[in-house]
Amino acid sequence: MDIKEIKEYLPHRYPFLLVDRVLELDLEARHIRAYKNVSVNEPFFNGHFPEHPIMPGVLIIEAMAQAAGLLGFKMMNLRPADGTLYYFVGTDKLRFRQPVVPGDQLQLEAQYLSNRRGIWKFACRATVDGKEACSGEIICAEHKV
Repeated sequence: MDIKEIKEYLPHRYPFLLVDRVLELDLEARHIRAYKNVSVNEPFFNGHFPEHPIMPGVLIIEAMAQAAGLLGFKMMNLRPADGTLYYFVGTDKLRFRQPVVPGDQLQLEAQYLSNRRGIWKFACRATVDGKEACSGEIICAEHKV
């Protein structure tokens, strides 16, 4: 999926759209692989931290949640325009292992785990150059608008 198609499935827009491209989407295996190019021009680097820029952990989590949301939308064959949104509601087993800095390509992976009464759970990972930066389970709630 390119950015144009991603924008059909995610309601986020600049500066909060954190998925640049989907490399692999396997609906049979219920898995997605995408990436976010991390640029020094990101607005959060002005304050986090100007002399030692590091991507905020909460935004790494949000990027993983957006990849998971794309997978959920595609699995349900729905889009926000159909009246459905996925709200990020929590994490389990979350760990940060290394910082993400300007120039990195943040690889995002999400694997569907379960859906019970509109509460979706995904196993997610964010890596840079094959090294894990963050991992955890992302929990989203399906919301009809």
